[in-house]
Amino acid sequence: MRLTPKNELEYRFRKLQAEMAKDSLDAVIMVQNADLFYFTGTVQTGNLYVPLSGDPIYLVRRDYLRARMESGLATVIPFSSPKELPAQVAAHGHPEPKRIGLELDVLPVAIYQRFQALYPNAQFFDASPAIRRVRAVKTHYEIHILQDAGNMADKVYRRAAEVIREGMSELELAAELERFSRLQGHQGYTRMRAFNGELSMGQVLAGADAAAPACTNTPLGGMGLTPAFGHGASYNRIGTNEPIVVDMGSCFDGYLVDQTRVFSIGKLSDRLRKGYEDMLKVQGLMMELAEERPSWGRIYDECRQLAVKLGYGDHFMGGPGSQVPFIGHGVGIEIDEHPFIAKGFREETLEPGMVFAFEPKVVFPGEGAVGIENTFYLTESGLKRLTFSSEELVCL
Repeated sequence: MRLTPKNELEYRFRKLQAEMAKDSLDAVIMVQNADLFYFTGTVQTGNLYVPLSGDPIYLVRRDYLRARMESGLATVIPFSSPKELPAQVAAHGHPEPKRIGLELDVLPVAIYQRFQALYPNAQFFDASPAIRRVRAVKTHYEIHILQDAGNMADKVYRRAAEVIREGMSELELAAELERFSRLQGHQGYTRMRAFNGELSMGQVLAGADAAAPACTNTPLGGMGLTPAFGHGASYNRIGTNEPIVVDMGSCFDGYLVDQTRVFSIGKLSDRLRKGYEDMLKVQGLMMELAEERPSWGRIYDECRQLAVKLGYGDHFMGGPGSQVPFIGHGVGIEIDEHPFIAKGFREETLEPGMVFAFEPKVVFPGEGAVGIENTFYLTESGLKRLTFSSEELVCL
């Protein structure tokens, strides 16, 4: 079990305090699991109070002893009710905050109202942009964990080549790859920040089912097993001469990378093979552009323009009517972190330390989907890969 070092946690909350100063916030209070893990090193239920200066206070309801064991923060204390928060903050020498930041992109209204009742004289603001800015730039410590996740992704890819066979269902293949991932240390859950962002460990889709649209904000949908979770692998059986898309999020010690590879039993049609080769060209353009540290939106615009030029205007990043307005997304503790290689982000630029998955895909309804996805990170010396499995179409 890897525990986040004390100096790593201090570096993170000091960066947040610098962002708080820019936003004129006296304090930030966090309750969401991903943010708690990032800033405390654990996900035990409680409130993390970060003052503008000084050390944070982690008040834990369940389980305090485990939080004390797992967190490197100096001040971890038990509490039984949120009503105790103002008194505990005052007892640790912090003044009553007048401008408080909360995770308003994910916080339920009921919990927001409780904080309003605790601090009736305070103004409340959204701290999520500041939190996400801090989390977007990974440290060397985080990159090392992400490299471990990249190694897991390659093992999953190799396992897929070993077990795919004609007649097995998407579900059988997904279950085998999920089982294998769990044995390699995957936590068994893919965190996503977006509301109703319910994800399994990945998408395993074959043939025309890969082109089935779904409720998810992803280029590929899949039929799923039930309308209650209407996307992903189904009972559809894998046939010959059709694309088999293995899009798996590999997670190690809380950190995710995303990788997609395409397999087939027999040959694919010329259109599918060309589509795959052209998506590699789109990826190549992104890799050239990223070296210049452009805006996220510029990468999206130029890569989409290339896809359209290559003839995929109606099929790029989804079938007609179901296309998504992005080609890439940040990854880390969650699968939808900053940066977004997406439409409209023309002010935000790539910075060294940012980690993102880039996934150009083409979807042909009634036939299937092909594409590539890799996870990259930007350094002072250029763009580096975190996922590295062979990009050759695997014809079994």
